[in-house]
Amino acid sequence: MAVQAESFLEMLAAERGAAVNTLRAYARDLRDLESFAAQAGCGIAGADAGVLRDYMTGLARAGLSPRTQARRLSCLKQFYLFLTREGMRTDNPAALLDAPRLPATLPRFLTEEEVDALLGGCDVPPDDGRRWLVARAALEILYASGLRISELLVLPRRALAGDARMLLVRGKGGRERLVPLSVQARAAAEALAVRDQALRSPYLFPGRDGQRPLTRQGFDRILHDVALRAGLDPARLSPHVLRHSFATHMLARGADLRALQMLLGHADIATTQIYTHVLAERLRTVVEAHHPLAGGRKGADEQPDTQP
Repeated sequence: MAVQAESFLEMLAAERGAAVNTLRAYARDLRDLESFAAQAGCGIAGADAGVLRDYMTGLARAGLSPRTQARRLSCLKQFYLFLTREGMRTDNPAALLDAPRLPATLPRFLTEEEVDALLGGCDVPPDDGRRWLVARAALEILYASGLRISELLVLPRRALAGDARMLLVRGKGGRERLVPLSVQARAAAEALAVRDQALRSPYLFPGRDGQRPLTRQGFDRILHDVALRAGLDPARLSPHVLRHSFATHMLARGADLRALQMLLGHADIATTQIYTHVLAERLRTVVEAHHPLAGGRKGADEQPDTQP
């Protein structure tokens, strides 16, 4: 990989606290562009707007989804902005490239009844208690706080110290926020911690060796089994669906959008606004219940006829 690309990735890690998965994805994107630029007869640092436009056109022709194209374009814009700021270029050739049009999609979420059923699927059987203790603690925390799965799995064991009702979470970009910990979630997490005392793990959700956290793949298998026990289709479930369910149910019950933004750890409230789809039904109900014209209006000139 070109020196400039490696310097860019080092900056993302050191200054922005980029997640490992983000760094890996950006590294793949830059290697792909580097190969394309070499075929075009230039290095990645010397590519002009025409080369980058041809590269993006090739991604579309190759059948990459608009979302993947958008992520790669974001990577390119950040990379060339980094080069200009570091004095390696005088312009950003990606600045004027158009982002692909993304399809409008609403977040998938569970009903409140389905969440209750899912938590009921975590009831601990006598023969294999720990697996379901992990499931119960993880699902209670995810649904009570709206955490990302990456944030949940690295929670330290000391997060339960004392009797605090809030969790300190380190989110994207190293940003920290406080999220509530419900009584049920805390009780489930404490039950798991007691069961895992012998592991002496620094993590609340330890993996097999205790010194590393449970993997995303390991949690996905647990979630799959819980869904089957709850009578739900596992294909409809993911940690992010639980995050969407948390946000959707909070708004439906009257939560403030700005407060929800803080709980979810969104840098931009525009990201949080995808959940306002749930407000439509609630607003319709409010209008029907309280608007003076709702259900018809009988004014002074519309008195019912009492003549025989």
